[in-house]
Amino acid sequence: MRAPRTLTTLDEVDTGDHVCQVLDRTEDVIDRSRAFVADGALHGDKVVIVGPALQGGSEFAQLVLDPARLDVSLLAAVRREAANAGREGFRSLRVLHHVRPGCPAKQTGELLRSELELEEFAADTGSLVVCAYSGAGWDPSTLEQIACVHPHHLGSRAASTAFRVYRAGQRGWAVDGIVDSDGAVLFGTVLCTLLARTATVRLLCHALEFFDAAGMSALADAARHLPDRKVILEGTNETVRLAWELSGFAVPDIPVVMAP
Repeated sequence: MRAPRTLTTLDEVDTGDHVCQVLDRTEDVIDRSRAFVADGALHGDKVVIVGPALQGGSEFAQLVLDPARLDVSLLAAVRREAANAGREGFRSLRVLHHVRPGCPAKQTGELLRSELELEEFAADTGSLVVCAYSGAGWDPSTLEQIACVHPHHLGSRAASTAFRVYRAGQRGWAVDGIVDSDGAVLFGTVLCTLLARTATVRLLCHALEFFDAAGMSALADAARHLPDRKVILEGTNETVRLAWELSGFAVPDIPVVMAP
């Protein structure tokens, strides 16, 4: 059963995990990559490192997928590697994704899309994906936003996210934590990203602790963002359903279904 958790070392990761790791300034990328490769060999996993060729890391040359040189999308490339891993006799695939800062104006939206794709990939294939972000190269607010679509966090510092959205198998996407005015815009962005990929998004809200008016407004706006889309919320309590109706959102032009 996939559930959000904080890990202190690589030894605690497991197949199907999608982990966010924020590297400190003192942590060496080569050393982290070497430990990841060794751990994969120990468990009989095929290892892929995503990112530009590591300076000083020629030993990883055969393991590196450079996104700038791929003939397909990153998602297609790792899916291909996962299929190859099975045929080649490996237990599973493990991916170390060194994520580099991009254009600030569009990096968050693109990163959310990529991370949601990798989250679905990890959950559906049982592959292990660790996304390593250098804390020195990223804006802290961006890192907080990206952490919300990772169910697992690696490091001594707990990820400070009010809510998380993560894949719950074929049933849909689980939402846990608090969606209030502080996180409403991000919640809406995550939903819009999911709705751009599929006509119906199913959210499992059994672990959702609080959902305020700002969160509901973001939900309504996201559901109306694209035509012929629908959002289904399962596991909502009576208070949330009543608040949705009293706020005037339970109308035909807002394609949202709230269910117990």
